[in-house]
Amino acid sequence: MRRVRYEVSGGPEVLFTEEAPVPVPGPGELLVRTEAVGVTLPTVRKVREGAEPVPLSGEVAGTVAAVGEGVTGFAVGDRVTGLCFSHAYAELALIHQAMASAIPDRATSVDAVALVRSGLVARGAYEAGRPQPGDAVLVTAAASAVGTLALQYAKAGGASRVVAAISSADKAEFVRALGADEVVLYGNESWGDPVDMVIDGVGGELLGPAVRALAPGGRLVAYSSGGGTVDAYELLIRSASAIGFQMAAIARGEPKVYARWLDELWERHRNRTLCPRVSAEIPLAEAARAHEIIHSRRNLGKVVLVPRG
Repeated sequence: MRRVRYEVSGGPEVLFTEEAPVPVPGPGELLVRTEAVGVTLPTVRKVREGAEPVPLSGEVAGTVAAVGEGVTGFAVGDRVTGLCFSHAYAELALIHQAMASAIPDRATSVDAVALVRSGLVARGAYEAGRPQPGDAVLVTAAASAVGTLALQYAKAGGASRVVAAISSADKAEFVRALGADEVVLYGNESWGDPVDMVIDGVGGELLGPAVRALAPGGRLVAYSSGGGTVDAYELLIRSASAIGFQMAAIARGEPKVYARWLDELWERHRNRTLCPRVSAEIPLAEAARAHEIIHSRRNLGKVVLVPRG
């Protein structure tokens, strides 16, 4: 089978395609013949900045080709999606059954990769901010896979004003079409009138302006892997709070909530009240191009690798 990996850290050019043995599913694992693989900013950052090479992880979707010992609830031929932590950029990938979920008949594998992980993170981050009807909400990385869905959650949740923060003006029309009432650029001196909640998917140097955008009593929800430092004094003078959100904590610690959110995602997808956006479908062998799109912040929604494309 074909897979993509790298041997030294660096830019997209360090990725290469190779022939590799088909993995064998261990206890509790599913071997999935992949039809779509999601490319995420955390994975792009690991390739560029990691101390040493690691297997390329990500969301995968496709058909179960084999099951390991002890697997229940899944069988060969089932269509599934889930997180793969080892060699996701491949024609066949392993996922643990605890990380897998069924794809409805009406949906494609690309739908699943664009919706599930990003939608769960968007919903979880929005809920973590304790939203109230009439809140003003600002979303950074608003044109990203998670950001596009967070905008939609805020709009559907009764926000009085939804602000999209983006890296460049050429994304403004795109985020307005998703429901943004206002658009600001990261480099703007001011991000406009204060907001009650900021959902931040960037981190780093943007944490400063994100906190300064908060109204008194406002909440910053940080879900990014970008790190950064929040100024405690800036929080103090606003009586504001900073909240960290990680979807893995819900998946591991609150499986019933995780399952309920997943069902809600697919129902919203079915009735078109939540619409993931796919920026590009790129052949597996061109994974470097996918990483470059993410790194240069040119994506409008999800970037998806198509192994058989």
